[in-house]
Amino acid sequence: MKNNGRLLSLDVLRGLDLFMLVALQPVLRVFLIELDCEFLNNTLLYQLDHAQWEGFRAWDLVMPLFLFMSGVTMPYSLPKYKTQNGNIRVWRRVVRRFMLLFALGIVVQGNILSLDPDRIYLYSNTLQAIAVGYLLTVPMVLYLKPKQMLAAIASLLIIYSIPMHICGDWSPQGNFACMIDKAILGRYRDGSVINAAGAVEFAAWYDYTWIWSSLTFCCTVALGSFAGHITKNGNYNRPATAKKLFVIGIALLAAGLIAGIWQPIIKRIWTSSMTLYSAGWCYLLLSLFYWWIDVKGHSKRWEWLLYYGCNAITAYLIGEIINFRSIASSLLHGTQQYLDGWYPVLLTACNSIIVFFILKIMYKNKFFLKV
Repeated sequence: MKNNGRLLSLDVLRGLDLFMLVALQPVLRVFLIELDCEFLNNTLLYQLDHAQWEGFRAWDLVMPLFLFMSGVTMPYSLPKYKTQNGNIRVWRRVVRRFMLLFALGIVVQGNILSLDPDRIYLYSNTLQAIAVGYLLTVPMVLYLKPKQMLAAIASLLIIYSIPMHICGDWSPQGNFACMIDKAILGRYRDGSVINAAGAVEFAAWYDYTWIWSSLTFCCTVALGSFAGHITKNGNYNRPATAKKLFVIGIALLAAGLIAGIWQPIIKRIWTSSMTLYSAGWCYLLLSLFYWWIDVKGHSKRWEWLLYYGCNAITAYLIGEIINFRSIASSLLHGTQQYLDGWYPVLLTACNSIIVFFILKIMYKNKFFLKV
């Protein structure tokens, strides 16, 4: 596996994140449900689902890690592109990327392909969170020094927190971020319906927030960009860079836990404490992968993760939109009578295998979807 000037540890870590999202978790989850082992249900299966509200599980890290890694690459690409092409062209590129990611998010989450206006939701997807976080982080990367970026991140966390403490509470439907979403998105908020009287009704089960949480989405991406500054400027002494990332990770974990005393760690509304806590884990993972791959050079056995990592958007799109279980079912439907409840496990595994080989073929043929 050749370096080609890329941060291999980041590509592998991104690949692990997407592999968990579109392959391992779906298969492992249906397997454990069918196995129905109380110990595994209370440990592994518990960690493979999101926290219901307060708290943080392993599966809650997948989306923050995705946002974080989108920020790591920014110090490598944006300043160079600005120097070569000028300020206007770099912003054209930024706006185009933002619009494409946001539109793809509508396709994935908003069911726009159904051509049903009642099923279109404007802002309710990971890709859209990345798009908004990216757009808000760009000025920090282009015009601020690293220390100034940290000050900007701290300011955004404070701005997010003040109305969250003053207005409303920390309940799923009573928090300030939820109020903002309902007021701005209205009919186009996920979980909303138009009742017989023509008024908008909001489903009680939907408690994710997006508009006000964009401030903390930005902080997650910006903390990733700060990590990108560290790896870019610390290439001359990689062991020290790995240690620096690790120390920052520990500090962020501690900061998130301390902030959690006053502000609960809640991923669904992306609280400031959750932003700091999840970023701590992101830094620790990046430091581990950076040390193992970029410092120690142990990269040969991890090429298969690059199938996911180098085509992350493609992996996410086909994993979320296309269901390959019908292909597996058409070939294996005769085995259902013998497998009983294990048949859905087989179909889910086949779906993941098909996605894997699609990404492998794309990687081997150097076909990468760039947004």
